[in-house]
Amino acid sequence: MNYRIEALLSARLFLHPEVVGDRIYFISNISGHNSLYVMDHGGSVPEPLLPPNIVLQNPHLIGGASFAVLKDLRKILVMIDHDGDENYLPMMIPINGGFPEPAFNNFFENTRCHLGDVDVRKNLCLIVAESREEGMLRTYLCHLDSNEVEEIYASPYGGYPAAISEDASRIVLVEGYLVGDTVTYLWERGKEIKRLYGKPLEDREEGEEVPLIAFGGGFFTEDGKGLVFANAIFQDTYGLGYLAFDSPEEVVEVPFADLAHNGKGEFDGLERLENGRYLLEFNIDGVSWAYEAEYDDQQKVMRVLNVLVGKGHLSEGVLEAIKYDPESDTFALAFSTAVSPTQIYTIEGKDRDRIVQHTRESILGIPQALLSRGEDLSYTSFDGLRVSSRLYMPSPELGFEGKRPVVYYLHGGPQGQERPDFSWFSMPLIQFLTLQGFAVFVPNVRGSTGYGLSYTKHVDRDWGGQDRLDHVHAMNHVLSEDARL
Repeated sequence: MNYRIEALLSARLFLHPEVVGDRIYFISNISGHNSLYVMDHGGSVPEPLLPPNIVLQNPHLIGGASFAVLKDLRKILVMIDHDGDENYLPMMIPINGGFPEPAFNNFFENTRCHLGDVDVRKNLCLIVAESREEGMLRTYLCHLDSNEVEEIYASPYGGYPAAISEDASRIVLVEGYLVGDTVTYLWERGKEIKRLYGKPLEDREEGEEVPLIAFGGGFFTEDGKGLVFANAIFQDTYGLGYLAFDSPEEVVEVPFADLAHNGKGEFDGLERLENGRYLLEFNIDGVSWAYEAEYDDQQKVMRVLNVLVGKGHLSEGVLEAIKYDPESDTFALAFSTAVSPTQIYTIEGKDRDRIVQHTRESILGIPQALLSRGEDLSYTSFDGLRVSSRLYMPSPELGFEGKRPVVYYLHGGPQGQERPDFSWFSMPLIQFLTLQGFAVFVPNVRGSTGYGLSYTKHVDRDWGGQDRLDHVHAMNHVLSEDARL
């Protein structure tokens, strides 16, 4: 049978869902390009919220949130550029849709903005704005109800918000130089900026090597005396640490307890929820795991309570986005696998035991049984380094016999990662090749993301060196020894 690439490309995207009341807001390209929509809980005909001539960027690429529903203000804050120039600006539309108007009295004109944390209850948000007139990034605390904009930090290297206190009087900010090379500061209303951790670039000697911290997102502890944050201080694959504000250089490791996954990968995200609970995300051999956890402040441990993603129906795939709604105590998420386009789900119930699927997107004219789920084909490279890889064999349902010709697929970057994610452009191509009888080998050689900081930095000043030898080893000692190929 002749399978058309157009069939695989016809699968539409459903991205960044957010539950508000009995409605689900999301981004989709159902009109042919990305735009903002809303539908009823349980599914209904999607209602467009933006004019048809406005195109939204893929949330994977925007750097920050794409939109936020401001229920009390009856508005939606949307990040929109001009005809694809990627200069995103905060715009407002009515909650039921309409024509965008510049937010904050057009304060951010001539900048490129990234939307950080949004507190819809306090009507506050954080925005990092890149100047288009000078080499400077500024961080602002913005009041959504009054349009007041308050500058809190400015640096050529950025000041990306890592945590904000409950009353918004203190904000932790991170300057980043190279991958993992960070310095962290504390902004406190009415006081001077205080350095918390790391050595600023201007204080370093020429050629000085500094420890890579990779300071990431975190939260203020309940007593306000410390910060729990993501970092690479104790684990190369990232983890959590506790920093006391009165002795910030003395960071204590915060271990995870009761994780359910195995394999190689890295800690990928931390988000504060409600009632002392937290969302943890992991990327393990390219597939997503997400947990609901609680923090034990006495023992400095993050304990898992529930597995949200990684088992059952929501497994062996990639979590595009997950958003918690405290009002309904519900998680909304977009999830895809190698054989399924992105679907919108909600995880409901006190025990997180009810999964509701709200979309039924399928691939036009191609049964899922004919697609390849892929299998792990990780290998040990020439110098003993483990290289995570996947092999996509044609489905047995297709009836191909004998050894299969191999397409060797290299992801871009080089500091990127190929994952079993139908929403990314490469997976339809991989599936098209397997439908034609090819096997597709997809290695994430050294320099890839997803396996820890040092693994990613293997290609620093050596791109095309040892990473190339990983490919050579796979060709000569892995694929050549597989009797199916």
